[in-house]
Amino acid sequence: MDLKSLIAKKDEAAQYMLKEITHICKNLPKRDPGSEGEKLSCEYMAKVLKDDCGCERADVESFKENPGSFYGWIYITVTCMLIALVAFFFVPWVSVILIVAGLTLAVLQFGLYKKAVDWMFPEKTGHNVTAIKKCTGEVKRRIFFNGHPDAAWEWPVNYKLGGVGFESHAIIGFAGAFYYLALSIIKTIKIANGTGGPDTLKKCALCGLIFLPFWLGLYFMWNKKIVVDGANDNLTGCYMGISILKQLHDQGVSLENTEVGVILSGSEEAGLRGAKAWAEAHKGEFDDVPTVIISYDTIHDPKYLMVNYRDLNGTVKTDKAVSDLMMQAAKDLDIHILKGMVPPMGGATDPAAFAQAGYRATSITGLNHKLEDYYHTRKDTYTNMNLQGLADCYAVSVRALEMFDDGALD
Repeated sequence: MDLKSLIAKKDEAAQYMLKEITHICKNLPKRDPGSEGEKLSCEYMAKVLKDDCGCERADVESFKENPGSFYGWIYITVTCMLIALVAFFFVPWVSVILIVAGLTLAVLQFGLYKKAVDWMFPEKTGHNVTAIKKCTGEVKRRIFFNGHPDAAWEWPVNYKLGGVGFESHAIIGFAGAFYYLALSIIKTIKIANGTGGPDTLKKCALCGLIFLPFWLGLYFMWNKKIVVDGANDNLTGCYMGISILKQLHDQGVSLENTEVGVILSGSEEAGLRGAKAWAEAHKGEFDDVPTVIISYDTIHDPKYLMVNYRDLNGTVKTDKAVSDLMMQAAKDLDIHILKGMVPPMGGATDPAAFAQAGYRATSITGLNHKLEDYYHTRKDTYTNMNLQGLADCYAVSVRALEMFDDGALD
């Protein structure tokens, strides 16, 4: 179906997003994972989807999670490093075990977003939304637009020093762990061989104390007392799909064979917990026809709009055909968009969980991966949004919907 009339409304759609995002930030509670604010925002947007967007279905769904684990593992890992530092001088093999255990936990909990230590943290209830606008005829295909309604706890170092300071802090801290791991292994081998630990190793260990402030600083990597507004990250992602459905509804456009829906997957900032829960809860439900998920995260600067062909620290492939569809849609509209990935140490977006569950999914981001000072800080508010970035992303998404409805992926 020809959707040029929707694309022409891209600036209007961007203004609508700004208005709605401003309302949520100003009038609803903070939306940290598993909070009452997350729940209320889901209920509010579900009502918008039903009342203003013509969705016959807009379900608010709950799931259990342990959101404190996503950053809480840092306490465990850093504590292992500190004990290992002391153990190096007395029983270096214990130091090796502690450092390996701490680094393994980091890989599992952050590198792969596994639930390695979730059981150690308080359980809360998170919330998702599933909304669908039916087509007028036989259902032959289905597309979901996805964003996460929760907001992050503040990263104080990024707020004070920006991305360079934040990333350098983390990298130096982990470099220190590998430094002491190497020293501990060498010392353990020398003791086992009966040669003891030479003074040079002790001197190296004492020099390595330069890493200590960075390790201690990691205890304060996040501030759970401050929840950011999350206007860009990620109410922009939520309202990208909502705006498309609203324009379809306002212009009286109904697709004949394509269902259009929105998934709001909560607690992304706690390790994709909502997306994982959604995939499990809806396992097999949407296998009746080809179904794709296009996800959005932090749609801000138009020069950084990017289709991500890999996700979850670069370890998970997104769907190439769906990603190519977005790239072609941008090309058709002569809108700048990059081809890239969520890099190692870059975290993840919800399509990683959807892809792992077998869904055809990709993600669109609009942020500089060399983190700027608004990312996960109190500067991520409705007064710091980019209307052109929203409008461009909306237009590309509508064009992708048009192509999908015309059978581009059949």
